Amino acid sequence: MNASFPSSPRREMLRLRVGVALIVGWVLLMVLPPLVLWNLRGNWLAKLERPAVQQQWDQFRQDMQQQSDRSGPVQHKVPKSAEPPLRVWLRDYFGLAVAAWGVLGSTLYAFLALAVMGVIGTAKQ
Repeated sequence: MNASFPSSPRREMLRLRVGVALIVGWVLLMVLPPLVLWNLRGNWLAKLERPAVQQQWDQFRQDMQQQSDRSGPVQHKVPKSAEPPLRVWLRDYFGLAVAAWGVLGSTLYAFLALAVMGVIGTAKQ
């Protein structure tokens, strides 16, 4: 059975519109979340620089140290970082997170786009 159907102007217009919509969707997916994160990043870093946040992190590490010395069914590990993980992530790994977003988001979106275009290409009129 042949899966290709005769092309019509109506079908070609649908393919074009869906293709444009998919490209616009991909651009929005690649631009909006990193832009929002970039805008929020400064405020989050400012809040994480407060001494109270560092004291809470130090207290948490001390609690983990005390709990790791106890014998019991659960052994806790003391976090190695002297700073809260979110502060380190936002400061040192922000670019890596945006790059990972781009690669993973594009890969998943490409499979979605292929599936949508495949359904449109094989649909009977």
